[in-house]
Amino acid sequence: MEPRPRCGWVNPAKPYYLDYHDVEWGVPVHDDRRHFEFLLLEGAQAGLSWDTILRKREGYRQAFAGFDPALVARFDAAQIAALLQNPDIVRNRLKIASAVRNAQVFLAIQEAFGSFDAYVWRFVDGSPRINHWREWQEIPATTPESDALAKDLQKRGMNFVGSTIIYAHMQATGLVMDHTVYCFRHAELSIPPVVANPPTSR
Repeated sequence: MEPRPRCGWVNPAKPYYLDYHDVEWGVPVHDDRRHFEFLLLEGAQAGLSWDTILRKREGYRQAFAGFDPALVARFDAAQIAALLQNPDIVRNRLKIASAVRNAQVFLAIQEAFGSFDAYVWRFVDGSPRINHWREWQEIPATTPESDALAKDLQKRGMNFVGSTIIYAHMQATGLVMDHTVYCFRHAELSIPPVVANPPTSR
């Protein structure tokens, strides 16, 4: 049986990478805790490979309270010191402190907009941007939308949220769909969402 065609950046020898690509990447997210998870992980990735972060993902889940921003926002100096000794995460003081600070800003955004989800989807007018790249090398590192979102998050007090990191967040959470046209997921994620109870004509 021929393997299914996938985006060129996927390492087929690593099951966790296949699972991330096949199940998660590019699927629209509307859950605030999942948004916070990806923001935290993508900030941790800065200067490292995504493979490193995927391998440590469960370690991050345990270390950062199941990615609950309300709990992470209250981490104190002792908890941060313990995280710096935790081999299951990237032990970088600036990134760990950033995760706590960003959790506090995340809560402020929730309060201001009702949810982080409501806030972030405004930057793509509420609908995924469906792209049609032929090769993964064509995919940009940033876009005007990621520039605008990154700038707004920074203005609100977040860090490790440059435009490149934020575009990765937009890709991961389905604000943009960047599977290449030859990837089997492109066709699946290009289908418009089904309306559960479409209005009936009278």
